[in-house]
Amino acid sequence: MASLASLFQMDKAEGLSELFVAQLKDIYWAENKLTTALTEMETAATTDELKGGLRTHLAETEGQIQRLNQVFSSLGLEAEGVKCQAMAGLVDEGEDIVAETQSGSLTRDAGIIAACQKVEHYEIASYGTLVAWAKILGYEEAARLLHANLQEEEATDQKLTMLAESFVNTTATAE
Repeated sequence: MASLASLFQMDKAEGLSELFVAQLKDIYWAENKLTTALTEMETAATTDELKGGLRTHLAETEGQIQRLNQVFSSLGLEAEGVKCQAMAGLVDEGEDIVAETQSGSLTRDAGIIAACQKVEHYEIASYGTLVAWAKILGYEEAARLLHANLQEEEATDQKLTMLAESFVNTTATAE
């Protein structure tokens, strides 16, 4: 007969597994939403450097969605998203920044970079949590795939910081 402690552990693991899948659906929706937002941000961006960075990140995001499809498959689940309120809000905020800044300005680029970094930080937090949970739950393939997404998000955040600090922010102060 199973001990009370082992039953508690099973219930806890089952609960964490369900939470893992719920958060996986959340980030899946978020990444899909982001593909549209990145295209709009690229169109609104001023500098070729930011436009190119957003194009690169769009390609990475599409690859991340493919990895998420593989994660769902590795768990025997159909890939599906559930609306991510956080990403919806972050995308809305980015759209507001574009609407409130002058077209062709470095101020707009500074705002787009800030909006994108907020998104990156959300994704870094989400993927970091999902990787940790996947490891605890024994989902090794999922952990590997999610870790690859996490590394790309961290690298994108660093690139955005370098772009902002190299000239965008200082030039925007002169506008």
